[in-house]
Amino acid sequence: MCSAIWRLEQYTLKHPQEVLLVTAEVAGQAEQVAVFKGFSSSLTQPTAFDPDVPILPDDAAIISIDRLYGPFQPSNPRYIQQQMTWEAMQSLLDAAGV
Repeated sequence: MCSAIWRLEQYTLKHPQEVLLVTAEVAGQAEQVAVFKGFSSSLTQPTAFDPDVPILPDDAAIISIDRLYGPFQPSNPRYIQQQMTWEAMQSLLDAAGV
């Protein structure tokens, strides 16, 4: 089974015009991750230099996902869709074949 973050990275490779902002909970702490063009980076914690170290552990609970037009500009975000559930995002992932 593929990890959620891997699937999101693959989705952004197929949709390079999109940035995904993922809000998750890890060990009771809120985390926010940006996913763009196949890469993910934590916006709330240091990101490991090793790309094999997952940004989110497999037991992370994805709270919501925002889809934005890239490149991401925090001062002027351009949303495609906000507050998507993981279940709703999985439909897009399945349609994209990831």
